[in-house]
Amino acid sequence: METRTEPDGTGLAERLTALEARVAALESPAPPPPAAEYEGDFWALDGWKDRLAESGGPDGGVLYTGAVRLPTGERYEWQTGALTADLLDEEGPAESLAALGHPVRLRLLREILGGRRTAAELSGLADLGTTGQIYHHLRQLTAAGWLRAAGRGHHEVPPERVVPLLVVLAAARR
Repeated sequence: METRTEPDGTGLAERLTALEARVAALESPAPPPPAAEYEGDFWALDGWKDRLAESGGPDGGVLYTGAVRLPTGERYEWQTGALTADLLDEEGPAESLAALGHPVRLRLLREILGGRRTAAELSGLADLGTTGQIYHHLRQLTAAGWLRAAGRGHHEVPPERVVPLLVVLAAARR
């Protein structure tokens, strides 16, 4: 490569190298916050307990949060908290949890999160049953809010449900 000197005395190759380094720095993921922001092993829990104390939640509560990058490259960041009394008084989660109670539906959700979004792609997978059975499971997941239609024959997990779904799956492993 020929080196041409610019009016400011730098060579074109040097300028290109510097520009490539700047672009790489912009595209790289942000570094984690300094360790000083993570005070102790339970920094998220400690912050949640402070918030509960301020709000007067005498019975405590639950916090869950996540920063997720799916195999498709999609990124989701989400957090929520709920008071214990509110969670123990609700009767609504049964349908939502029941929809997750079948191995085929869990597999469908994993496949959709992994990038297989159409009924045709899903029906081509082994051990999921007939096309009619797959549509039945997709309808149940959609009715429970774990899926939504995203165009002709496409399905997706709604962005606000990605982290909660992963939290439910993590809780079920324990």
